[in-house]
Amino acid sequence: MAHGHHPVASPVYATGPRAAGFPSSDSRHLILVIEALALISLATCATWKVTGRVLRPVDVARSELAVIGFGDLHTRISEPANAREMARLCRTINNALQRLDEGKEELQSLEISHRRFASDVSHELRTPIAGLRAQLEEAQQDLGGVRLPDLVETMLGQVERLQAITDDLLFLARVGTGAAAEQQRLDLAALVRTEISQRSDRRPVRLHLAPGGVVSAVPTQLGRLLANLLDNAQRHCAHQVCVDVHATHAVVELAVSDDGPGIAPGDRERVFHRLTRLDDARRLDRNGTGLGLAIARDIAHAHHGTLDVEESTTGGACFVLRLPRVPSRERGSS
Repeated sequence: MAHGHHPVASPVYATGPRAAGFPSSDSRHLILVIEALALISLATCATWKVTGRVLRPVDVARSELAVIGFGDLHTRISEPANAREMARLCRTINNALQRLDEGKEELQSLEISHRRFASDVSHELRTPIAGLRAQLEEAQQDLGGVRLPDLVETMLGQVERLQAITDDLLFLARVGTGAAAEQQRLDLAALVRTEISQRSDRRPVRLHLAPGGVVSAVPTQLGRLLANLLDNAQRHCAHQVCVDVHATHAVVELAVSDDGPGIAPGDRERVFHRLTRLDDARRLDRNGTGLGLAIARDIAHAHHGTLDVEESTTGGACFVLRLPRVPSRERGSS
């Protein structure tokens, strides 16, 4: 070592875990993990609370909807006040429940109507059948005293009534079936003229037929409708029957009126009920089925039209059929 020179000490850097008071990398990692877990826990707790608050109306609606059965369709679920989207959903569900309830009431009404109709049909069929049975039993007890021509004539009358009832019932079942495929464009005035020319009525029929009233219809069904209205008018008229056909821009109207006693306002809807016969009808035609006017209205409805009773200018009844008129562009096309 040279004289006068002193050794210089090299600086010492601490590398151990306790040096300079700084945490190690492992400690920093642990702190970050703990902080991340705390943030995740807080976020989870907040999400749970918010989600629970949002889904609470859903759970309430679910529990209310779960107890609604077929007999409780009139019940409605509550609409939350502070959840707009959920309130819209509940409102939609309530509207669906209302439609289901209305459909159920219609089905119940239809079932009652069908039961009543089946009962009425049974009664109407039982009457001629009972008459046939009584006549046959009477003839069986006294074969020698039976006048065969009288017996046959009476039995034929009962059989004709049975056939008329069954034919009308079958026609009622077929009205509207396949009507869309069978419909064709026809002039209602021309149809009326053709149908009346084939009849032999006891009273004259006065016609006022304006051409150009084209409708889309099944010709055989409209022919049956007209025949039923004419039969009814001929049965009740005093001197004559009137048939008028005219068209407006959207409707073709057929009116069949008579100069008879007319129909009371309270009975003008009831005459279209199946197997309903007013006292005058029973007196004038004991063999009627009570289905003619019901068939006529069903045909009108099957053709998207209406059939109603109005006051006749001659004092009797006036049955008015209104059918949609075929638009001009459709009338001009083939």
